[in-house]
Amino acid sequence: MRLLFGWLSNVVALFVAAWIVPGVGYGDDFWVLFIAGLVFAVVNMFVRPLVILLALPAVILTLGLALLLINTFMLYLTDWLVPEFETGSFWSTLGAAVIVWIVNLILSAVLRPDDRLAAHG
Repeated sequence: MRLLFGWLSNVVALFVAAWIVPGVGYGDDFWVLFIAGLVFAVVNMFVRPLVILLALPAVILTLGLALLLINTFMLYLTDWLVPEFETGSFWSTLGAAVIVWIVNLILSAVLRPDDRLAAHG
C-alpha cells in the first residue's frame, strides 16, 4: 500500500515539477510519468536508505541539508533509468527535487491523516 501511495504521489509531484521547472520533461506522454513515478518510488524505498546510511556523517554535519542533495541524486537516478524522463541540468534537477518534496509533503498531509494520528496517539 505504501508503494502504491508513493507511486501515485510521485506521479503528481513529477507532473507539477515538469510544469514548474524548466528542463524537466516527460515528452508529454503520461505513461512516462507513471513509469518515472514508479521508478522514483522504488529508488526512494530501496536505494535512498542505503545512500543516507553511507552519507550519514555529511547529513549530520550539514544538519540535514545533505538530504536535499540525496533527493536530487535519487531524481537524477530516475532520469537515468527512465530515458524518456528528463531532469535537465543540476540546477533544474535540484529545483525539481524541492518541488517533488513539497508536493509529496502536501499530498501526504492531506491524503494520509490516519498515519499522523496513529503516530501521535
